[in-house]
Amino acid sequence: MRDLPTLNAIEDIRDLEARYARYADEKRWDDLAGLFAEDGWFRPLDVDGNEVAYMGSREAIATQLNTRNSGDVQPIHQLFTHEIEIESASTAKAVWAMADLIFRGDSAIPEQKPGDALPPFRTMRGWGHYHVTYRKVDGRWFIATRTQTRTRFEFTY
Repeated sequence: MRDLPTLNAIEDIRDLEARYARYADEKRWDDLAGLFAEDGWFRPLDVDGNEVAYMGSREAIATQLNTRNSGDVQPIHQLFTHEIEIESASTAKAVWAMADLIFRGDSAIPEQKPGDALPPFRTMRGWGHYHVTYRKVDGRWFIATRTQTRTRFEFTY
């Protein structure tokens, strides 16, 4: 049986992740970046485990996500089952099953550049997992690290 502080921490983390998905869908990149710890980072990988990007600060997270999703782009994020482990009163980790879709209008399809990790798609569907660590600071949970692994991508052009 879990004690009340553990259950409260799990619910706080679930709320944090719900805000993450909503802020992403609403393209509120500064708010999303504010969910990360001061020294937090985000690292998405492709299906083969290659790094697609590395965002090593709140500012980098907001800037890169805004650049990649500006204009006629609509991201959609879904979080499913989760495994949350409260390690201490101020640290936790989790794995979340996830899916995302990104729809781009004609004006938002970039040209392929050498070294681009993903093709210049119109629609991307992706599935995988978020591997996340959390840190509680001044009574509030933040994302400390987030690695997005992929099990599958589908692109339409």
